[in-house]
Amino acid sequence: MADLWTAGVAYEVYMGRWSARIADAFVRLLAVPSGRSWLDVGCGTGALTAAVLARAEPSRVTGVDPAEGFLAHARTRVTDPRVTFYSGDARSLPVPDGSFDAVVSGLMLNFVPEPEQAVSECVRAAAPGGVVAAYVWDYAEGMALLRHFWDAATAGDPAAAPLDEGRRFPLCRPEPLSDLWTRAGLAAVTVRPVELVAVFTDFADLWTPFLGGQGPAPGHVATLSAADRDALRDRLHDALPVAADGSITLPARAWAVSGVRPS
Repeated sequence: MADLWTAGVAYEVYMGRWSARIADAFVRLLAVPSGRSWLDVGCGTGALTAAVLARAEPSRVTGVDPAEGFLAHARTRVTDPRVTFYSGDARSLPVPDGSFDAVVSGLMLNFVPEPEQAVSECVRAAAPGGVVAAYVWDYAEGMALLRHFWDAATAGDPAAAPLDEGRRFPLCRPEPLSDLWTRAGLAAVTVRPVELVAVFTDFADLWTPFLGGQGPAPGHVATLSAADRDALRDRLHDALPVAADGSITLPARAWAVSGVRPS
């Protein structure tokens, strides 16, 4: 299964309607003063970097991601001269110690094989008194699109249950996130919800991104026969709150965790 995202276009089709808005809400929540330096760990297609530029008036932003397909998309999307993108692993960041006022990560931490090491690297990169923060989807309860999808998938094939991100990513809950930040030595640790809704014009608008083949849910769809794929599509459609005009409105919740590197 193509579990990880590597291509920017496929990711944007699937998650773009959510990622830019959740990034904007996250930056506003942090309220970092203007003129600060930012590091975006796992910058992906550049949604969080773009939100930092739009909302935080930074002095500079550095984005790091291991996927060259994402970086190519980000460089096209974000051309501000204050921004530099680098290829790199969250577990071994290519930046000096204590070099950023804000070290942030969006929708990435649960995909890192060793999240403790990634957070340790984020703390290392943060200046004393700097903020270290991240947000992840609430896959178990708060991300309605994926909750409906995996419920429909497992109803047709119970063997799909272990693929459900709500089961696979126990980190994406307030208590584990708070514990992870506290064990990393950060102070003033808080976990807060970030919520939004997305409107799909019709079922095709919602379903088509699942056919992209990348990421856990689209990757699962790619393994199905045509008949099983159509059956999953129909079960998902029947479970959704479709309005009279055919539109579908779904809520989404992420958990945002933040802390301060002690001086």
